[in-house]
Amino acid sequence: MNTCTCAPELKEKEKQDGLKELKEFIKDYKPLHDNQGALMTVLHKVQEIFGYIPREAMDVVSEKLSVPTAHIYGMATFYNFFSLKPKAKYQIYVCKGTACYVAGGSRLLERMQEELKIKLGDVTPDGLFGLSITRCLGCCGLSPVVQINEEVFVRLVPEKIPGILEKFRKQEKKVK
Repeated sequence: MNTCTCAPELKEKEKQDGLKELKEFIKDYKPLHDNQGALMTVLHKVQEIFGYIPREAMDVVSEKLSVPTAHIYGMATFYNFFSLKPKAKYQIYVCKGTACYVAGGSRLLERMQEELKIKLGDVTPDGLFGLSITRCLGCCGLSPVVQINEEVFVRLVPEKIPGILEKFRKQEKKVK
């Protein structure tokens, strides 16, 4: 059950349903593993249920696994996969690895911020786009590179960004 609607905040019923699902998952999973060893898998489940790791879920995980909330927070902020904020439907990752940086990755990031009118780490008010950086996408010979969800754009120049964003906006209008 993925209750994330990618809206800035989850509705209360969705949140309660998600917390119930999380408690059931921990109950079924916990006896098979030690608490500390189960934490990574449980955090992945939280991310799957909510689309991010809300504070209430951290509290449930802390209580059920007897792991300090500070430790959970540390893991959730250390690993790039996890997010403490709701993610957008289309998550944009601008590569800032050495090759992409040298090839103009910073200009891509500036243009993305300008076009979306958001800062790094933010989500557009409609929940459609989120903006992040990554240190390498493994396409160094094709730099600079941007990834939007699973789609990778190589040898990108800032002038192409408006058209790429429009492609995703049109895609969204077809869905609705």
